[in-house]
Amino acid sequence: MTPPDDSALAGAPPVACGAPAPFSQLAQAACAYAADAWQRALLVADIERQVGDQYQAQRGMDAPHVLHFAFEPVMSGAELPRPVNYGLVRILPPEGRPTEAGMRPFVVVDPRAGQGPGIGGFKAESEVGAALQAGHPCYFVGFTPDPVPGQTVEDVMRAEAAFLRTVAELHPDSAGKPAVVANCQAGWQILMTAAVWPELFGPIIVAGAPLSYWAGDNPMRYGGGLTGGSWLTALGGDLGAGRFDGAWLVQNFENLDPAHTLWGKHYHLYANADTEGPRYLGFEKYWGGYVFLNDVEMQYIADKLFIGNQLSTAQLLTSDGVRIDLRNIRSPILVFCSYGDDITPPAQALGWITDLYRDDRDLLSHDQTIVYATHDSIGHLGIFVSSAVGGKEHRKFASAIEQIELLPAGIFHATVKDAPPGTPLQDPHLLAIRRSGIEEVRAIVQPDAVSERRFAAAARVSEINLALYRSLLQPCVRAWATPPVAQALQALHPMRVSFAHWSSAHPLAPCVQALAEQARAQRVAVAPDNPFLQWQALASQAIERSLDAYRVQRDEGWRLAFETLYSSPWLQSLIGGDAAGPVRPHPGESPEHRAFIEQVGAYLQQQLHVGGLPEAALRALFYIFGHCGEMDERLHHEAARLLHDNVSGRAGSAELRRVLREQALIVRYHGPAIVDALPVLLRGTPARTLQATARFIEQLLRSSGAGLTDEGEQALARVLDALAVAAQVKPKPGRQSTTSRRSPRANKKDQA
Repeated sequence: MTPPDDSALAGAPPVACGAPAPFSQLAQAACAYAADAWQRALLVADIERQVGDQYQAQRGMDAPHVLHFAFEPVMSGAELPRPVNYGLVRILPPEGRPTEAGMRPFVVVDPRAGQGPGIGGFKAESEVGAALQAGHPCYFVGFTPDPVPGQTVEDVMRAEAAFLRTVAELHPDSAGKPAVVANCQAGWQILMTAAVWPELFGPIIVAGAPLSYWAGDNPMRYGGGLTGGSWLTALGGDLGAGRFDGAWLVQNFENLDPAHTLWGKHYHLYANADTEGPRYLGFEKYWGGYVFLNDVEMQYIADKLFIGNQLSTAQLLTSDGVRIDLRNIRSPILVFCSYGDDITPPAQALGWITDLYRDDRDLLSHDQTIVYATHDSIGHLGIFVSSAVGGKEHRKFASAIEQIELLPAGIFHATVKDAPPGTPLQDPHLLAIRRSGIEEVRAIVQPDAVSERRFAAAARVSEINLALYRSLLQPCVRAWATPPVAQALQALHPMRVSFAHWSSAHPLAPCVQALAEQARAQRVAVAPDNPFLQWQALASQAIERSLDAYRVQRDEGWRLAFETLYSSPWLQSLIGGDAAGPVRPHPGESPEHRAFIEQVGAYLQQQLHVGGLPEAALRALFYIFGHCGEMDERLHHEAARLLHDNVSGRAGSAELRRVLREQALIVRYHGPAIVDALPVLLRGTPARTLQATARFIEQLLRSSGAGLTDEGEQALARVLDALAVAAQVKPKPGRQSTTSRRSPRANKKDQA
């Protein structure tokens, strides 16, 4: 908020610098402000009453949600062999915007992290809305508030796999396998599912999903260690008679930002009471929709993921002994995160990459494609609900999903930028992609072995405390916490009381409602330059700054306490820590995988001189792309003509993706040698065809927005020289041409 102008303290003409405003003017301004403040207070009280009514109405629904779109049920997880409280629905397309035949279906999966479902389709500009806008059939995976007794994380994984099989069966003529969008908690759950059943998935978009829990520097990392570990999670499940109350998770989120929780969001409503009501009501409908998890689910999450951090190093196993290894995922993975996210910062969203892979060659050997996109400032919930993000990033991800699937193995950095004037696209934004690598991701994550050793010690302390709790206290707590007691404790939770204490059922509510209606009818807003309104804004800023200062000091205190405690040699010795050994085992390579890599290497060595014009053109493009800056989707649209005429005309989308990935891998394996091999591949091709191909490649790169750096220009020159040689010289069969003409810039590049 902009500070007030000190030269104009009231609506009257400015007072000379240093001179007090006339008493009559101040009195007049005070009366106007008092009337406005009273009316706003009544409006806020009435809005909060509506929030309470909304909360009670949601509690009375069997399947409460906040979806903006109409839908129809498709499949219930309660009917599966291992039942869960999840369900699959089909989103009905809006009127006038039907889905297009043959388009890939999208499946949006919501997080079950304390609140109810629907955040992925909370408004028109959302993940669901973006998929529908792009013409895709869209499905949504939600859940009911109460879990099926005994359901586990693995049961939910099996249900999600069953949902994807059903979606694929409903769209047999789809352009590809279902694309999945998973938010926050649903992100790690979907990736676990894709690691076990990779054949079911098309491209996967995970937004704000924590996957490497010890990474980063957010204060949430220290909570488990400073409270002694997951014994409190077990206590919460026991006090709930076998169910963990999601309101505790929401309260943890709110504690992260006391300035917003205690003051900011309430003041924003009060300061904008005339216009803020609908938005506030909509968000509180989601924020107050608390759900439950089984105690075994929550304990698994706390022990194996949050405190144990076992997902990103492939230490988890299913009940039938299958290792949950994210390296098994064959679909492109797009990770969307934000530097403004205090719950899942980029380090936690991307740390699994550096946990699993030592270098780029290691990643390429597993044939995995990872794309990451970062936002500069949006908060955690804004990643899912912000209209700006929904209308830009999510809309662009949905419209460019086919381009994303065709990316070869490797790491890529994606950005969404404004389209230049005159761009022949309907969307005002462009998706730009450039090749990245492990080292660039490592610079974001900044792995710290010393920090990880502290978290390993905290995990061991958690195991000890949990064992002590289960031996000494759990039997007594379970005997005391009967279902009626558990229900009473849940009703008295502060988060629930904050919603339930004020509604139309309150004795004073009718009076307040009548006064609020009267205030709306007689509303007279105070002038923006009223000095008391400006002082109100200054006071609010001071309060927020004070609470922010408290948060900074609190977080720093947590960090110092955690590091001091878990760095101490006596604690490390007490728990049997090894100061010299590895903190976590790096996922090893099996003999079968090493044999597979050797087989692939031999195959790639043989493929250097195998192929024709389509393969040569693709290799030339990939070679040049490797020396370019970023490439945006205009290049994809232009290149589609070449691919359609020479590749996709004779193959389906799966075969097209295989050919593209294979040719890109050949280029990565052989490097500059592929340019010298081009004349061999093009032997017998008419000179006119080669000249047309050269013109097409150059025009494609210069007219489609590809970032041709000096290295890119040199790579293009080498390719054009090789094509010119192929058009003039006919090498003998089986013999590689070594007479390629090189430009001075290409020779300089070779020497470098």
